[in-house]
Amino acid sequence: MLARIYRPPKSATQSGVAKTHVWILEFAPASARTPEPLMGWTETADTDGQVRLKFDTREAAVAYAERRGLPFEVLPDPEHRLVIKAYADNFAFNRKQPWTH
Repeated sequence: MLARIYRPPKSATQSGVAKTHVWILEFAPASARTPEPLMGWTETADTDGQVRLKFDTREAAVAYAERRGLPFEVLPDPEHRLVIKAYADNFAFNRKQPWTH
């Protein structure tokens, strides 16, 4: 049962960076999900997939996994790209595409 330690990326639907300052330890799925015959929902016998632990630092998450003897992998931080835009850029003369309604 492999544990993944990572920092969650910024939400694509929001401009803020809330809930991205913690490190998360969760377990990789041990078995594939199968459709449940009556309702068609997906099910799995792996209950470790429900465990999601939050830590303030990467070192705390790694120390927890080492104390418990869990094999783990640390995923790299998501890349943060700043795209500086201004509203006036919509009406600039040197746009790549002409502005139309």
